[in-house]
Amino acid sequence: MPEITRANGHQLRGLSQVLGPLIPPSARPRPEDYGYDLMDALRSVVSLRSEVPEDAYTAGILGTEREGSAVVIDDRLVLTIGYLIAEASKVMLADISGKVAEARVVAYDYDTGFGLARALESFPVKPLTLGRSAALGIGDQVVTGGFGGPEHSVASRIVDKREFAGYWEYLLDEAIFVTPAHPNWGGAALLGPDGRLAGIGSLFVPDAGRGGEPTRGNMIVPIDLLPPIFDDLLTVGRINRPPRPWLGLFVTDADERLVVAGFAPGGPAQKADIRIGDLVVAVESQPVASLADLFRKVWAKGAAGVQVRMSVLREGRMLDLPIRTASRYDFLKQWRMN
Repeated sequence: MPEITRANGHQLRGLSQVLGPLIPPSARPRPEDYGYDLMDALRSVVSLRSEVPEDAYTAGILGTEREGSAVVIDDRLVLTIGYLIAEASKVMLADISGKVAEARVVAYDYDTGFGLARALESFPVKPLTLGRSAALGIGDQVVTGGFGGPEHSVASRIVDKREFAGYWEYLLDEAIFVTPAHPNWGGAALLGPDGRLAGIGSLFVPDAGRGGEPTRGNMIVPIDLLPPIFDDLLTVGRINRPPRPWLGLFVTDADERLVVAGFAPGGPAQKADIRIGDLVVAVESQPVASLADLFRKVWAKGAAGVQVRMSVLREGRMLDLPIRTASRYDFLKQWRMN
């Protein structure tokens, strides 16, 4: 199971900026090593700080103050990782010159993990052009760019591109894995060999290596997921389709067994007779072999609200338990504010 940590890095204190820790010189990108203007590209990476109400649904897990990076991709519009701005009542941006601007949440899409925010006033930062993550290959030299320039960025390489399943009911068909790990990964920009935006930093993972081999690195959400849903994010705030059925169930993949490890508070699984320690065996009598397989079988049942029959093994007994799914968006506070 990947290690999930609260996003760390940058804080704003009034109009001052406090950068995250410097990257060791040996791990920093050197501008002369790249065929594009690295300094110019990194100026598009800004600091983001959000404040979330204490009674927000995600406050207990992600905290009420969240810090990370974001990337300017259009006039006053920034792209970041969504957990930084989920349920945020206030968002502040700052660029490397010291310019500070308040922003509003535009979108938070659970399916991809992307989040969008828009500055409320002119924010004179050159947008970074979107690249193509599909063009990246294993071994490509890239830059994981955090706010603050090369001193706060990592000269990375792609070590794998593979399926990623997160226990919080999250699935990417092909995530990007890079090493070395950036210590302030949340919302960091993955710059491809052409200097364009190839992805957004999401997680620290201990198994970034080829095929999941133990290697400390970052999981990156590929930028190719953005263009097909971009218009929906701007107009609706998420993908414009019925939300997927959500269980509110935390399942871990341990020794090739799917073990219930916890529940989202007040979620569908907590209301059903699912218990911590249950082994998930099947969905609608169809055996499940992995987290990804579990999610796909649940999502195939229809839209949020559908009932799902889950088979679990508990103390040697096989039980078939119904779960009335929900939309996780219904649990979020002020998730769309623009």
